[in-house]
Amino acid sequence: MDHKQADDIRQNVRDSYTQVAEASNSGDCCGVEASCCGTHSDEEINTVISTRLGYSENDLKNVPEGADMGLGCGNPKAIASIQPGETVLDLGSGGGFDCFLAAQELKETGQVIGIDMTPAMLSKARANAEKGKYKNVEFRLGEIEHLPVADNTVDVIISNCVINLSPHKDQVFRDAFRVLKPGGRLAISDVVASCELPDEVRNDLALYSGCIAGALQIEELETIIIDAGFTNISITPKDESKEFIKDWAPGKGVEEFVISAHIEAIKPVTKSCC
Repeated sequence: MDHKQADDIRQNVRDSYTQVAEASNSGDCCGVEASCCGTHSDEEINTVISTRLGYSENDLKNVPEGADMGLGCGNPKAIASIQPGETVLDLGSGGGFDCFLAAQELKETGQVIGIDMTPAMLSKARANAEKGKYKNVEFRLGEIEHLPVADNTVDVIISNCVINLSPHKDQVFRDAFRVLKPGGRLAISDVVASCELPDEVRNDLALYSGCIAGALQIEELETIIIDAGFTNISITPKDESKEFIKDWAPGKGVEEFVISAHIEAIKPVTKSCC
């Protein structure tokens, strides 16, 4: 992929999710076809979407109103094994939903950092954090390929249907490796391609922003994660996800091309030679 193609994808994704954030803020989401799972001003619809993704009713009740935007393709918190005192990093934090759930696992200690490249989403997340009076959640503007986070400072990285949107996934995982502490872990929900994507799908910018066209096949994704330095890699497809993926682009049969998966890996601990 050349620089222009990558820039076009990144700008399209930024524009699409700006529309999602602004539509959500105004209460007018009609006609916005930008997110993986769609978003809607009706909180009940977002609740239905999120419960299909694996969140509990208790999860949904314990976050600020407006944080659950019905975005994502799974529940990364369910596989993250977050412990009190840890530092959690969310790649593509959106309105802050998964960050707030992670913060509840940390109790009074630890820190959650959310990264998003869309200023409108960042503003929304910060407003939600203020509403929820979260003291240990911070949101930073940045790209997931170049994280504004120091080396070896993060215990666990979560992400929910965002890495597929990057045109440079190899750089995403290299930078994730950089910021994780030795022994740190990935706990990611994302989509993978269940077959080779047709050119008309792969080259469709709307489907890229819709979490379809950027999906990689498991073997290719696993190679990228290995090359970044990770071990103990597990990529587990979720067949049941086809039931909600078909709603992302109605009538286009996208559920035949992509499926949600849990992606887990560990940054190995370097042993001293002496």
